[in-house]
Amino acid sequence: MDTKKVGLPDQLLLSPTRKLLSGFALWIASAFFIILSVLLLSSSLKGRAVFQGFNHVSVNSSSLVSSWPFSFPASYFPGKDNATASAFGVVLGKVHLGNLSDESGSGDPKGGFVVVGEEDPGSVRQNTQVAQGENLTDSTGVGSNIHGLLTNGSLPVGEPIAESESREISVKSNMTDHAGRRNTTSKEADWSNGRAVEQGQDEKRSTEASYQNCDIFDGRWERDDSKPFYPAGSCPHIDKDFDCHFNGRPDSGYVKWRWQPNGCDIPRLNATDFLERLRGKKLVFVGDSLNRNMWESLVCILRHSIRNKKRVYEISGRTEFKKKGFYAFFFEASLYKTSKLKHIIDYNCTVDFVGSPFLVRESSFSGANGTFETLRLDLMDKTTSMYHDADILVFNTGHWWTHEKTSKGEDYYQEGSHLHRRLKVLEAYKRALKTWARWVDRSTDRSRTHVFFRGYSVTHFRGGQWNSGGQCHKETEPIFNSTHLAKYPTKMKVLQNVLNEMKTPVTYLNISRLTDHRKDAHPSIYRMKYKTAEELIAAERAQDCSHWCLPGVPDTWNELLYVSLLKSGFGSWKT
Repeated sequence: MDTKKVGLPDQLLLSPTRKLLSGFALWIASAFFIILSVLLLSSSLKGRAVFQGFNHVSVNSSSLVSSWPFSFPASYFPGKDNATASAFGVVLGKVHLGNLSDESGSGDPKGGFVVVGEEDPGSVRQNTQVAQGENLTDSTGVGSNIHGLLTNGSLPVGEPIAESESREISVKSNMTDHAGRRNTTSKEADWSNGRAVEQGQDEKRSTEASYQNCDIFDGRWERDDSKPFYPAGSCPHIDKDFDCHFNGRPDSGYVKWRWQPNGCDIPRLNATDFLERLRGKKLVFVGDSLNRNMWESLVCILRHSIRNKKRVYEISGRTEFKKKGFYAFFFEASLYKTSKLKHIIDYNCTVDFVGSPFLVRESSFSGANGTFETLRLDLMDKTTSMYHDADILVFNTGHWWTHEKTSKGEDYYQEGSHLHRRLKVLEAYKRALKTWARWVDRSTDRSRTHVFFRGYSVTHFRGGQWNSGGQCHKETEPIFNSTHLAKYPTKMKVLQNVLNEMKTPVTYLNISRLTDHRKDAHPSIYRMKYKTAEELIAAERAQDCSHWCLPGVPDTWNELLYVSLLKSGFGSWKT
């Protein structure tokens, strides 16, 4: 064909030499492009950053996952509100095409997270944002099709979306964490190696694992300025004998201590959680005035978490609880208000106290020498009808066995029609506990009732006993040197032997040693108000070094009760 007939300009006509050079240049350019493509593809297959803009690429036989650390302003979405634009901006932080698998090709869904470049200050850092397949939904309900976003034109890179404007994206996948457990959305996720390490959930699981097999009663007291659980003077249900703040105790350091087990960490008592798990149930403390000390502590802790305090009340209207009898605090409901709604949580639970200092029955015996008081070691106290149907029972007995009459054991202990002329107190204590144990095994429903026995609370009388001038006044710090602690109470060894023989599982709250440290936390002379300095001085002759100030040490007993219930996983206490 004659090129001149076509009418092409001379400058477009190529000589044979030019044709050769042009073909050679084209071959060189093609070869360079192929080599460069191979290098880029090889690098991408190894999951390394190829150039700024790609942060992570992982490839297996069925998927390609890419991530771009850029975002764009809401102005690029005409007709969309800020929430929608923010959600779309977050979409580009996590793009998933096809089935997501880890880099090993195992198909493990726990590898289904794309790493966003933390070095890019413009990237939106979201916690649980994964685009699954093609359909995407954010927490605002905005839906989007990622395929449509990518095919309807290129998305320009603009200003980053502010973190306050970003939205979490719902993850509707069967994800499991590194321990094989079902995964949940976390607000604190650490993105590492394509896996989300859920810090909040992991810390919770770690704490649970640590205290499940830990002796939570073996530990030490550590200073804690976040204590107490309720402010001093805030709870009107504390007996005056225990209300050291009201009675004028000048120092407050005794409430700034927490119990730290040596082998683990324990969760702090969560009063709201306690009430949630106690909904519709009955918790009863049965025992002496030390259990009343613990009961009043728990009532105050739980009451402090409820906004409307009028919904917490003693069912009979009584305000003093020193007399023997039955007392019940009803937690009716808690009212929560927001700007738009009111939400009432019905707890309908009771926290009760039954005064029964020996657990067995106080009685009388008529003989040739007249009628005198006795203690029936073979019969339970008549109060059992008040607590046999409880969901949680916390028993104790101990201090009344140290009084003169019980210690001497002369013409006092009775079994059937037989009055023991003399019986050692430790033997009498064991027989009383066996009577209690038989009642628990026979009368409680093991599928419903969780039984506790709180151990002996150590006293700190110096120079005498409670009725002979013993003192603990002006003690302001715990005992730190363990060599100064008393020996483990012999009565508690007897208790443990009895518990081991029972059919019903009973949780032993072994608080003896932890209370032995706390010589600083008794009411001492602050068991009442004094009108004059002379009265205050005179009070030093009769101090209370057995009971505890509230707030104070019994709050820790209740925290350990709470942890023990969680450890048990019994009924509503499953974690």
